[in-house]
Amino acid sequence: MKAHYDALETRDPEARERDLFARLPGVIANAMKAPGWAKHLKGVDPKAVTSRAALAKLPLLRKSDLSALQKENPPFAGFNVTPPNKARRLHMSPGPIFEPQNYDEDFEATARALFAAGFRPGDIVHNSFSYHLTPGAYILESGAHHLGCTTIPGGVGNTEQQLDAIAHFRPSGYIGTPDFIKILLDTAAKTGKDASSLKRGIVSGAALPESLRAELVSRGVDVKQCYAIAETGVVSFESVVGEGMVVSENMIVEIVRPGTGDPVAEGEVGEVVVTTFNPGYPMIRIATGDLSAVLPGRSPCGRTNMRIKGWMGRADQTTKIKGMFVHPAQVSEIAKRHPELKRLRLCVTREAEQDAMTLRAESDLSDQGLADAVAATLQSVTKLKGRVEFVRPGSLPNDGKIISDDRG
Repeated sequence: MKAHYDALETRDPEARERDLFARLPGVIANAMKAPGWAKHLKGVDPKAVTSRAALAKLPLLRKSDLSALQKENPPFAGFNVTPPNKARRLHMSPGPIFEPQNYDEDFEATARALFAAGFRPGDIVHNSFSYHLTPGAYILESGAHHLGCTTIPGGVGNTEQQLDAIAHFRPSGYIGTPDFIKILLDTAAKTGKDASSLKRGIVSGAALPESLRAELVSRGVDVKQCYAIAETGVVSFESVVGEGMVVSENMIVEIVRPGTGDPVAEGEVGEVVVTTFNPGYPMIRIATGDLSAVLPGRSPCGRTNMRIKGWMGRADQTTKIKGMFVHPAQVSEIAKRHPELKRLRLCVTREAEQDAMTLRAESDLSDQGLADAVAATLQSVTKLKGRVEFVRPGSLPNDGKIISDDRG
């Protein structure tokens, strides 16, 4: 049995980078045919975007802004190259955010994730993602079909009816959330229905605690995770050996400092930013709002693409303090104005029944003059007064938090 989907997964990383950035200018030029991208990327010369450094200069498109943008310019805020009446399906996710599913999407990325989790052509797969409006079930189903699997459209709810289908068709694979497969197995044990055919699963849409993974393995189901969002499809996935999540082949992933578009150093926790090569609904630097970090080295499974740690929380830490919203971008602005500072964290607490904030800053310097200057910048940027506390470099947690709301 072959270990990898194809030779692209094990190619030299530098060859992969050359390939991606040789193709990227054409991807951007194609995207700018759509009025939303033409406006968003106004002044950008696609031919000049041939490196990560050049890509990092382009503006972010925040997923959190899509709902408002789509209300102003329905249905997709002008970011679609393929018109809605030429799409395969039209979806709606919570927000609401609306997405097209086109015929030319990269379902191979999902097929790779399934293959890495142990799925093979000819497998029967039970899909328990919702088939109602949202795209998750269709993203995973299309990938399974691309791989050569047969799917049972289980959807959500009707647990005993789903177990009847599992007992009858005997699928070897499960697709869905990590919680629901436990519900299926628990219900099967209580009712005497047969779910013993399930041997492997790929889960997404919720965290997979190691305790739950271990329980599922003990019950005969080897479960792996993939990380996906509606606008891009599968971004990264675990392989049978685990150890991080391998990034899909036909996309570029960056990890940036929350509130900015600036890439962070390898190992630093930051916001996941994705650029896709889908021609019908391209995404150029979409900021997902999710936190992760790049893992050093290569995966033991032999795949050579970048690995990330997986989902590590949310990047949008906007907090209301004394009736004023304070955003991670404002804290990053303080860092830009004081380059002598390293990592920053704005800690929000309650003192004498009032909101209080302290900016903790890593710095080799700690003189009062610098403290006063940083405090003045803090007030200028946020319009709120706060204390400044210097701490030694490397002492603040590497968890991607820019604002820590500790008010309880």
